[in-house]
Formats: sequence, structure tokens, C-alpha cells
Amino acid sequence: MEEPQLKRRDYETHLAPLEQELVAMARWVKATGQRVCILFEGRDAAGKGGAIGAISRRLNPRQCHVVALPAPTERERGQWSFQRYVPHLPARGEIVLFDRSWYNRAGVERVMGYAAPQEVEEFLAAAPVFEKMLVDDGMLLFKYWLTTDQRQQEQRLAERLADPLKRWKLSPVDLAARRLYHAYTEAREAMLRATHTPHAPWTLVDFNDQRRGRLTLIRDLLDRLPDTRVAEEDIVLPPLEEPPQRETFGVVKPLPGYPLP
Repeated sequence: MEEPQLKRRDYETHLAPLEQELVAMARWVKATGQRVCILFEGRDAAGKGGAIGAISRRLNPRQCHVVALPAPTERERGQWSFQRYVPHLPARGEIVLFDRSWYNRAGVERVMGYAAPQEVEEFLAAAPVFEKMLVDDGMLLFKYWLTTDQRQQEQRLAERLADPLKRWKLSPVDLAARRLYHAYTEAREAMLRATHTPHAPWTLVDFNDQRRGRLTLIRDLLDRLPDTRVAEEDIVLPPLEEPPQRETFGVVKPLPGYPLP
């Protein structure tokens, strides 16, 4: 029997303590100079944006960066497949969340014919080597694949089509990919076989229920990090200064229907 979708109230109740742990984790990252890189991959409408938002919404955007690169330019198409992503990797004390990553080469570029078969094979051979370089240099690298079945994907695509505020999420590539569901499955399986390594393993998370999936993913991420307890700095607000004498100006009258706050 299929488990019922998690209600929003229950989701928020379970998310609140995880958010506190995420804030503590970010404090640890900053204090110890760690570099945390998290890749989010999955089919269109799997829930990558929602998962990234759940992690980042309580964190300092100057420390936690979301990277969602647009389609490559003509020049970028002629670069090394990892090149456009390297400048976005985290520096000391930073967390970077990739909304899709260099694995575009093994997914959309392979299925849509944007990359030649030889280029895909070269990428699949190079990715474990590239990721081992990152891990050996001390970076904490996490790779998540958000799994959804075809029925859920169809339902979410239909919801986006019906909602004017979400239609921007439906790109021409997304619509074309809908016809190639099984080709994407084959590409994913080939990618997992070639790039699931001891130093950079894939973690598959069930996102048929997106709220439950977010909670599962965040819990897994926190559990795989070392002890992130760092004493929180005491902050004392300084006393206010006496305001200087200022010239008094007239108050602008509000327009009808637009009262001043």
C-alpha cells in the first residue's frame, strides 16, 4: 500500500530541528574552513529546487551558494566538460549546492544528442578521476540522485503547465525529454555504474513524496558529516547612541488606497 503524502504541517514540524542542525553545520564549516559541495541530480520536476531551498533557506547566502548554470554558450561547448563548473566550487568555509552539475554530459547532453557518444564515454571515464582530485584535496563531496516514477513526473509537469507562475520551469528541452523517459533511464543507469565510487558514491533518495524526500536527504547529509558541534558565539547588542538633532521634514501624504506603513 502506497504511503500517504506527508502533510505540510507535519513536514514543517520535522524540518524545524533539521534547520537548526543545518545552521550548526554551517557554523562548523565556517569555523573549520571546510569546503562542502553537494550535487543534486534527477529527472525534470524531481524536486531538486525544493530540496536545495529547504537546505539553504536558513543559511547565510554569502556562505551557502546555489549554482544553477544556464545552457552553455558556443564557447563553453568547446571547453573541457568540467571547466565551467570549476570556478563555482567552494572555497574555505563555503557550501555550494549544484542544481544539476557536470553530470549534464551524461544525462541531457547524451540523450538529446548534444554530446557525441565518444564525448560521453570520455566524461564517464574522467568523472571519477576529477572527483577523486576534489576529495583528495579535502573537499566534502556529496552526490544525490532524486528518484521519481513516470506517473509522478507526468503529474508535476501537468501542474507546471497549468500554473502561470510555474510555466517558466518548462523549457523546450524539458518538453522534448518527456518523450525520452526510457532513454534517460538508460543514461542514468550507465552513469551510476561508471561514477559510483568509494570516494564519491551516489545516494538515491525517493522523491515521489517531495516533502518526505527533503527530510530524508537532509537527515542523510547531516549524518554523513563529522561532528559539527561548534560553540555558538555570544552576541551582545551594544547600547544605542543618542540620536542627533535633525531637521524636521513634512510627511508625504499617501495616495488613495496606499496608506503609509
